[in-house]
Amino acid sequence: MNEKDVLARQAVDYMMQKDYFSQWMGVTVLAVKEGYSKIQMTLRKEMMNGFGIAHGGVTFALADSAFAFACNSDAKVTVALDVSISFPKPGLEGDILTAEAKKINQTNRTGLYLIEVANQRNELVALFKGTCYKTEKDLIKP
Repeated sequence: MNEKDVLARQAVDYMMQKDYFSQWMGVTVLAVKEGYSKIQMTLRKEMMNGFGIAHGGVTFALADSAFAFACNSDAKVTVALDVSISFPKPGLEGDILTAEAKKINQTNRTGLYLIEVANQRNELVALFKGTCYKTEKDLIKP
């Protein structure tokens, strides 16, 4: 593991300590490195909408967490500027969703990321695209 990947793991560990929503969702961080994250959670009954499928906000939140972890992997405070999501397949109670965020492009201040959310059968549940803005503020306080 190189220095940038070690820093990425430290940044995500720091974020998860205070990310009570990701904790509530039961997010597990599977992998993180510079510009990349892979996280997972299981859909629970209280995450279903009135149609018995995963609430779009829950699936969005999982993708958004993966996005945040990948964007902040250099330990600079980075926030979303613009995001969009498509839901090609519904999530069902008991499904194990994995969100994988990959950096597509980066400038000095902005980044473009693509996040795929798949179920345990490797079926695409959501496709999320996000643009982020990087500040000069350090994420991890010395």
